[in-house]
Amino acid sequence: MEQKKIIIANWKMNLNLASGSGLVKELLASINDWKSPDLEVVICPDFLSLTPLAEQLKDKGIFLGAQDCFWEKTGAYTGEVSPQFLSELGCKYVLVGHSERREHKQETNAQINLKVKAALGNGLIPVICVGETFSERQDGNKDFVIMTQTAAALAGVKLLSTDQLIIAYEPVWVIGSGQAVDPEEAEHAHRVIKQVLFDHFSSTVLNEQIRIIYGGSVKPSNIKSFMIQPTIDGVLAGGSSLEAVSFMDLIKQAKF
Repeated sequence: MEQKKIIIANWKMNLNLASGSGLVKELLASINDWKSPDLEVVICPDFLSLTPLAEQLKDKGIFLGAQDCFWEKTGAYTGEVSPQFLSELGCKYVLVGHSERREHKQETNAQINLKVKAALGNGLIPVICVGETFSERQDGNKDFVIMTQTAAALAGVKLLSTDQLIIAYEPVWVIGSGQAVDPEEAEHAHRVIKQVLFDHFSSTVLNEQIRIIYGGSVKPSNIKSFMIQPTIDGVLAGGSSLEAVSFMDLIKQAKF
């Protein structure tokens, strides 16, 4: 069964509850203009906005995701967020291993692996972010880095028939720069990731339960060039998802 393409909006720490709720209200007011049965749309707001937006988006055709989770359900983990609580709230997706957390919070591959397993164990779909830095790219290590990160994140991971996961290729050096990589280069990186996935899962599981998406300065003017690539199943968008007009335009341009 062919899976839907997907657009995931990562709002990071940019919109507060009022602005995020207002953006969602605008999206919902014109949902018939941009919604497509072949395209899944996900919004990942900050943690403080999850509860009210979960109510606002309930049964509206836009899915909710979290920007991170911890690897334990409950316990004495001050400041962390439980994957169980996210699932109970209504989240369907959770970002795991975003490069900004790898850099600023020193998240390791081992910790990311624990989070992937915790997300799956609590009914969430992990969106595993992988990607090389500029220096790694300059040294010719791009493929090695994304292969290593992907394999480490999936170590010991078993997918049940009802499980799904997403790998998001985000070259670190283009995030927030306004300059995306060439679609053909992104396609090559996706093929490298897919080869790693073949080492872990059957072709049936890979085709029916796993998607590979691109992130990094995606905007309405370039999204179609990524979405038409054979192995690119969607995008992870940042800045272009922070205003209703540009986000709706992004979605419209992705349809084909």
